[in-house]
Amino acid sequence: MGERLRFCVLGPLRAFVGYRAITVGGARQRTILALLLLSRGRVVPVDTLVDAVWNGRPPATARTQVAICIAALRKTFKAEGAEDEVIVTAHPGYLLRAEGTDLDLADFTDLVAQAEEAVRERKLSEAAHAYTRALALWTGPVLAGVTGRRVEDEATRLEEVRLNTYDDATAVQLELGAHQDIVPELAAVVREHPLRERTRRHLMLAQYRSGRRAEAMETFRDAREHFIDELGLEPGPDLQSLHDAILNDDPALAGPAAQTVPTPAASPPAVQVIPSELPPDLPGFTGRTAELAALDSLVNTVTEGTSAAVGLITGVAGVGKTGLAVHWAHRVSGLFPDGRLFADLRGYGDAEPTDPSDVLSRFLRSLGVPSEQIPAEVEARTALYRSVLAGRRVLITLDNVRRPSQVLPLLPGGRCCVVITSREQQEEVDVWPPQARVRLGALSRAESVDLLSTIVGAPRITAASDTEALVGLCDRLPLALRIVGARLASRPHWTVRHMVTRLSNEQRRLDELSQGESKVRAGFELSYRCLPADAARLYRRLGLLTVPDFGAWAAAALLDTDVLDAELLIENLVDAHFLEGTGLDATGGLRYRLPNLLRLFARERAAHEEEPTERQAALDRFFRTCLTLAEAAHRREYGGDFTVLHGSVPRRPPEPELLDELITSPLDWFEAERLSLRAVIDQAAGQGADEVAWDLCMSMVTLFETRNYVEDWRFCGERALAACREAGNLRGQAAMLHDLGAVELRLRRLETAEAYFDEALALHRRIGEEHGRALTLRNLAIIARMRGDLTLAMEQLDEARNVFRTVRDLSSEAHAMNNMAQIELDRGNTDEAVRLSLEAVKISQSIGVGGERGIAQGTNRLARAYLAQGRLDQAEQAFLKVLHIVKGKSDMVGLAYALLGLGETRMAAGAWQEAAHTLDEALDIAARIDSPVVEGQISLALGEVCRRQGRDTEARKHLLAAQERFEQVGVRPLQERAARALEAFPT
Repeated sequence: MGERLRFCVLGPLRAFVGYRAITVGGARQRTILALLLLSRGRVVPVDTLVDAVWNGRPPATARTQVAICIAALRKTFKAEGAEDEVIVTAHPGYLLRAEGTDLDLADFTDLVAQAEEAVRERKLSEAAHAYTRALALWTGPVLAGVTGRRVEDEATRLEEVRLNTYDDATAVQLELGAHQDIVPELAAVVREHPLRERTRRHLMLAQYRSGRRAEAMETFRDAREHFIDELGLEPGPDLQSLHDAILNDDPALAGPAAQTVPTPAASPPAVQVIPSELPPDLPGFTGRTAELAALDSLVNTVTEGTSAAVGLITGVAGVGKTGLAVHWAHRVSGLFPDGRLFADLRGYGDAEPTDPSDVLSRFLRSLGVPSEQIPAEVEARTALYRSVLAGRRVLITLDNVRRPSQVLPLLPGGRCCVVITSREQQEEVDVWPPQARVRLGALSRAESVDLLSTIVGAPRITAASDTEALVGLCDRLPLALRIVGARLASRPHWTVRHMVTRLSNEQRRLDELSQGESKVRAGFELSYRCLPADAARLYRRLGLLTVPDFGAWAAAALLDTDVLDAELLIENLVDAHFLEGTGLDATGGLRYRLPNLLRLFARERAAHEEEPTERQAALDRFFRTCLTLAEAAHRREYGGDFTVLHGSVPRRPPEPELLDELITSPLDWFEAERLSLRAVIDQAAGQGADEVAWDLCMSMVTLFETRNYVEDWRFCGERALAACREAGNLRGQAAMLHDLGAVELRLRRLETAEAYFDEALALHRRIGEEHGRALTLRNLAIIARMRGDLTLAMEQLDEARNVFRTVRDLSSEAHAMNNMAQIELDRGNTDEAVRLSLEAVKISQSIGVGGERGIAQGTNRLARAYLAQGRLDQAEQAFLKVLHIVKGKSDMVGLAYALLGLGETRMAAGAWQEAAHTLDEALDIAARIDSPVVEGQISLALGEVCRRQGRDTEARKHLLAAQERFEQVGVRPLQERAARALEAFPT
């Protein structure tokens, strides 16, 4: 018999079989599951799923891909032991069965209905209880992390439902006289939703009834400011009338006295004892609002009286697990009148972990059982422990747990509550309710600053930049922040900047944070010892990298293993809180990061435990895998090994299936890995791996160009060039000089670009690199054309084209012919321009998959030729084809040029309004990509459109902007065009 399946949508999308969480992989699967859950028990058409997944731009295979995702979901649920078929096919789509599944949204709806019925029957305590249970089901924004217009619209609707329910619940609390208790939370909700009048009215009334009349009036003044500033309206009559009533101290505002729910009588032990063993609350406790709210769900479960509530707080050493557990326990201690027990299980320390039998003995004595009545056997002790606690409401905190076997004998039944802290996930422990499984991460930046201010004193935490740097160096880890805070507090002559300077040295940072009794390194060391050997090896080697995040393939390269094995070890490290999952990347793959302090500790362990040859071999495998994947992505994007040179480093091919999975969409893979590959180039260059650095930089040019990542392009080129110069690597130098020239050409800094290209050309000739020479000649020809020297440009392009034909670089050959067509257009030879453009398109089409980029460029040039010939319908169709291609690749530069051409075509047809709209869109794109030439050309065209529409002031403004852009880059023919256009206007 399978287990029951439960889904949660009131927060991040989650699924459980019994109490066990299951993983739903892939962005598409999650979007499809979300839509099915939002329509649970109703058919969702396939077309609706397609529209939601691809936002109205589905591929031809969309329906097939939806079917594949449905099959994958069914397989996942079946493999996890879910009963029956969860998702069934039902024309015209699919249906997620309500039978056999639970959904938090359905529970929420039922509880709200119960609460509303209780209100109608004036059973206000029951209503308040139902509302509290309903709102506790929310753990964050609905379906957080699932994208798509349909999902987001439904999330917005449900958020409004939640807020209305909160208002209804607050009204009940006010009738019960709980005004003092609800003020803090109400104030926070009002800050988040300042324009909700009913919520603000409740806050004013609660403040007034709590004797905070001045605060109530301030709440009204704040409302009035918001309403006038944002809506241009005064507050509504309900708020106004409450304001007047408060001014007059209207007796009708007085509420009932606070009501309390009687606590059921406890079964007394042999001797009535109420233990209170909690350690002192942590001074200066800061933040953790969401985590505290998640733990509050434990109280709701206990109040229901159906079963014991068990919460679990996990996180890395120093993240504040014990502090959170103790702080929450103090906060709710009044709800546990029969006692508060606490035990440190010492799961991570030099001594042996605490035996649960010993804890049972101590707990029984604390509960009043005489020592002579405590059995010797652990099973008998557990039975007595549970008997004593039966019918009692006790809070039990079990700190520092290593293994489930330490906890299981200590779990009571009845109406008790247990909170466990551990550095591991403890999957064998049944956490209930599910939202009480709290994975504790770093503090937010604001919370970190607040913590420092509490310890050091706000006047010393002044310079924002220094404080931001300090909390960043501490990884926003509470233990590290408390250590630096204590050092600053004990040394009044030290400034925050001085502390930043001391921590900035990576070689000394862990030393600085491991002084006195609180030692960050020692905490890491204790957890590290508990890792399995393979997981520890992976952790050490990850410390060798400088990447901001990574996918599983990187871990596989470091260990020289396959990706599936690497993923298992990664999850071990995630469970032990040595790694953090950062979500899905552009390809839908999972990514992970190593926090800085843990990275430094990993690097230390690698230096102590691995030979230099082992460390270098791991890095070399990683570098070579990066080269392999980048080369394959470039090849797939271009349809071949075109427009690029490669170095001599041997590749390390991953499994073919993995390669296909990673680079199904090459530009998406490059986008996902952009910052990491930039860091790899920087690291390789710094370690003298010049061949890796320049080769990888060249393969990334397709991303740099298409997405206009000019600064990344320049940084990578400069770092690789420096490494090549230091190594005397002439071929690498030439390649990077060519790349840096291309950067300057992109920015239309023609003199600087030409200097780079001349130096690159000389080196290519010196070493006999014909392909590199041709690539450089092609770019020099573009500069010559911009300067008006069409003859030189054509000669250089013809020479480059012949080389491209020889080396079979089809993409570069087509690109050269596109530029030759443009020169013929400049000369007025439109027929020849059409011929060359058609031939360029034909060459790009022969490439097959990957030739779209060349097809777009050739078709754009062809459209220009048609426009020059007055064949406007053909020109418009050609430009529209270009738009379709470049939008699919997110090619912002290509998009700006295509929109410019389409706008000019509509100008030629006299469709001035359509032209203006198209050109405005083009100008918006051009302004975002920092391309002065295309921005100037668009402004020039807009100037003409405005002039034709009689908007002379706007026309002159656009023309002056165009002239400024052309002068900025020194493109003489375009400067002359702008000057001629401005002559029509008086100065």
